[in-house]
Amino acid sequence: METKRVYLNQSDMPKQWYNIAADMPTPMQPPLHPGTGQPIGPDDLAPIFPMNLIEQEVSTQRWIDIPEEVLEILAIWRPSPLTRAYNLEKFLGTPAKIYFKDESVSPSGSHKPNTAVAQAYYNKAFGIKRIATETGAGQWGSSLAMACQLLGIELKVYMVRISFEQKPYRKILMRTWGAECVASPSQDTSFGRKMQAEYPDTPGSLGIAISEAIEDTVTSKDTRYALGSVLNHVMLHQTIIGLEALKQCEMVGAYPDIVVGCCGGGSNFAGLAFPFIRDKIYGKNLRIVGVEPSACPTLTKGSFLYDFGDTAATTPLLPMHTLGHNFIPQPFHAGGLRYHGMAPLVSQLVMDNLIEPMSFNQIQTYEAGMTFARTEGIVPAPETNHAIAGAIHEALKCKETGEAKTILFNFSGHGIMDLAGYDAYMDNKLTNYEMPEEEIQAALKVLESYPKPKVS
Repeated sequence: METKRVYLNQSDMPKQWYNIAADMPTPMQPPLHPGTGQPIGPDDLAPIFPMNLIEQEVSTQRWIDIPEEVLEILAIWRPSPLTRAYNLEKFLGTPAKIYFKDESVSPSGSHKPNTAVAQAYYNKAFGIKRIATETGAGQWGSSLAMACQLLGIELKVYMVRISFEQKPYRKILMRTWGAECVASPSQDTSFGRKMQAEYPDTPGSLGIAISEAIEDTVTSKDTRYALGSVLNHVMLHQTIIGLEALKQCEMVGAYPDIVVGCCGGGSNFAGLAFPFIRDKIYGKNLRIVGVEPSACPTLTKGSFLYDFGDTAATTPLLPMHTLGHNFIPQPFHAGGLRYHGMAPLVSQLVMDNLIEPMSFNQIQTYEAGMTFARTEGIVPAPETNHAIAGAIHEALKCKETGEAKTILFNFSGHGIMDLAGYDAYMDNKLTNYEMPEEEIQAALKVLESYPKPKVS
């Protein structure tokens, strides 16, 4: 029998995270204060994050030790397997070898606990008693709920309204792990009430939910904010995925020609890709592909600008690919990819041509997910379907050229709690939405007076 799943011993689990800021050819430009427009310092972030995480956010140290208590919790499910998708290869008739890093084996079913556990640990170490956060599809909210329960921290989650309605079982999962979850915009914050009054039928957005969580943070005692994507320290914690994958690829002699991940805020993509991008920076010949929804085309149609991370314009200005912080995406099923911006680290690497962005529409991604489910047996999350669509696209190109390339993608989560989307797909009720150029330009117009990042 050919090797299908590649496992590491728990003793081989990485003991350090990799910080790509140490190796970037173009250093990331600094976040700016929302009031002064000047670079922010650690003290400016102190009301929102604990200082030990702020230190990671601004660090350029290449390797950062993973605390033993974090490793002990991660060992509940890590190291995650690397799997060869033989049945998918056969179905496609491609000479390509397709591997996926299976992050669906975590207790919450996605990659999100890799940073949730770390963030909960650092908040507890700093003396924080309560965390406020947002969530799109609910993978982040449920992962942080699990982490906070294991580490004894109270949690409140503002869940984007459309996902709150589409994905009730993730809401129940959060409650099972002891968290409070409300639909955003909510009646619990002044900004939520404002948005409800102005847009009573809004599906909500991650930008709105972030604004509510930050307002909650700065108006509540012993509370800090936790973010599941976008920021540097989140990307850092996720690199355990790619570091494990490097070891597993070496075990089977299958170094990838192409690395693929889906892109929303950037966390699962960065987690797999950043250790391989380091290899690319230092001379390895490989392609790194980030796949996003055409209904929220941050990398493929957005602009590299300074913008706020939230709709209320309360966060620091970040240098990133953005569609404008007022942009509210259509209510497609990949709720974790409905974010107006992209991680600054990912954005800068795109500007340096180290990452190739790609987009697919909703029906294309569900077609890919159905193909994967019917060949490999695992039902993927709607977000993961984007990475699968990218991997299939590349595998079919290999079929045309006859090249036996090795493709590696991040299976960022399963879709067992996302079956309503599959039901809609099979009943021909899903629709596509391609964001018109004039709508993009209108959303970006508000940023014309903002500081501009340097472009080499």
